[in-house]
Amino acid sequence: MSMLPWTALLLGVVGSLHCIGMCGPIALALPIAHMGRGFRIRGILAYNFGRAATYSVLGAISGLIGSAINWAGGQQALSITAGVIILIALFLGLAGKKIPLPRSLDRLYGKLRSSLGNLFRDKSIKGLLFIGLLNGLLPCGLVFAALAGAAATGTFWQGALFMFVFGLGTIPAMFSLSFAAGHLSGNFRNKLRRAVPVFVSIMAILLILRGMGLGIPYVSPAVENDKQVCCHR
Repeated sequence: MSMLPWTALLLGVVGSLHCIGMCGPIALALPIAHMGRGFRIRGILAYNFGRAATYSVLGAISGLIGSAINWAGGQQALSITAGVIILIALFLGLAGKKIPLPRSLDRLYGKLRSSLGNLFRDKSIKGLLFIGLLNGLLPCGLVFAALAGAAATGTFWQGALFMFVFGLGTIPAMFSLSFAAGHLSGNFRNKLRRAVPVFVSIMAILLILRGMGLGIPYVSPAVENDKQVCCHR
């Protein structure tokens, strides 16, 4: 069983309003003011595809971890665990609680932010691409939720596809923010941002149902037990 790409796409589209709040300052600060219209479009696309590329690498790693768990016979447990982790993280986020990062990881993110700052001096398409690649590594609750879904796909390439499609789903909102900043009213953005926890919750519940194997087509398909299949000569 694998997560369908449209699930990742919807998560990216709906969650992109969360991205505007978290990554919006970076998107607004992109060094594109000096560029002509066509060059600016290419630069913004380079930045966003850089993010999607990093997401796909992280998704491949998550899918590989998921495949190892599946090989050990824990596919259903993985799906249920991923759903539960997403719900817990969502609850903590809504409650305003932050999970402290290990000191070494916090230092690593500090260096990452410093590298991002240096790249903003490189006013080129290549520089924008690298800004996107590094931006994809910044800690983000929505990305962590998507990675849990990628791990639940249980395969290397499906995990990569899940996260790449998730990244593509965030591009329309992020592109609009970079190209036409300020055109979305605060009230409209707040309404859409409130929809993010709802959709993430639905995704988590679907992961849990998927792992339960209740025999519901598409939602919770029954899991075939290979040990019960006998081959007769």
